Amino acid sequence: MSALSVKNLHIAYQQQTVIANLNLTIEQGEIVALFGPSGGGKSTILKAIAGLLDQVSGEIAIGDKVVLSETVNLAAEKRHTGLIFQDYALFPHLTVAENIAFGLNQLTKAEQVSKVEKMLTLIKMLEYKDKYPHQLSGGQQQRIAIVRALACEPKILLFDEAFSNIDPQFRFELIADIRDLLKTQGISVLFVTHNQDEAFAFCDRIAVLNQGKIEQIDQAERLFNYPASRFVAEFLGEGLWLSAKVESEVQLSSELGLITYCGDTNITHLIGTKVDVYLRPHHLKLSPSTQTDLYVDHERFVGEFYQSDLTWSGQKIKVKSRQSFLNKPVEIQVDTQISTVFESSH
Repeated sequence: MSALSVKNLHIAYQQQTVIANLNLTIEQGEIVALFGPSGGGKSTILKAIAGLLDQVSGEIAIGDKVVLSETVNLAAEKRHTGLIFQDYALFPHLTVAENIAFGLNQLTKAEQVSKVEKMLTLIKMLEYKDKYPHQLSGGQQQRIAIVRALACEPKILLFDEAFSNIDPQFRFELIADIRDLLKTQGISVLFVTHNQDEAFAFCDRIAVLNQGKIEQIDQAERLFNYPASRFVAEFLGEGLWLSAKVESEVQLSSELGLITYCGDTNITHLIGTKVDVYLRPHHLKLSPSTQTDLYVDHERFVGEFYQSDLTWSGQKIKVKSRQSFLNKPVEIQVDTQISTVFESSH
């Protein structure tokens, strides 16, 4: 049984459709991201699942309970979801223990104390139970917000940009800790973010959202190496579009030389035709050349490599290099295999 099933979700705002016919499934214990540009509908979908919006239709099931259909529309408090926001949403006048116990009124006082101690033990913060939110760091406050939601035993947690306010120096340590906690507890999560690094680090699968539609949903590595559309390819990182001719089932020819194809889609039927490939900075390499008018315009040393900026065939591109090529004549070569080809745009 899935933790979350969304079918044909339709959301309108002021009589205008913002989400149409969206489908999404999250398995038990799975962490899935809704990842896309700002204004693309990510938080809108999350709020619709939580029951916080009007003008929503389709079918939503959380666990074995249908919470939205043609005949059902359960109130937010009956959907058994836990919401985690970027601003932590802790009550400033309550202690850590009182914050966690806030939604546990159905339990006796002794049961509340036991539950709070269990939650704080999970995140190794039992000694902070009598502290107030302002006495905690941002990461500590978010940990408290998460176990407060867990204390109510939700069927699924809904994270809305939950790590964006955390100091970048500590953000990924927190993400790793929270992921370990959720995996240990078998908790399912829908995670809304516009931050690619967060999505890749935190989630099992990532749904790339574009103007209210899921363009592709897959594991991070598959998304990055096997983008299903031009939008996904470009959104996951800047690069260079290059026209190439399919010479065989494993080789393409291009202005930048021969390119080896290693994708899992058979391209035999494309032999002799033009395709487009998307090359990221790590796919390319620079070498000195005396027979070129191509120069590195700008360069930045970032510790492990130089990031070189140059313009090729009207496209601004970046290349990672082990040495400096600033203001020097260079040629570009493809330095790796590629996994995806796209229908030619020409």
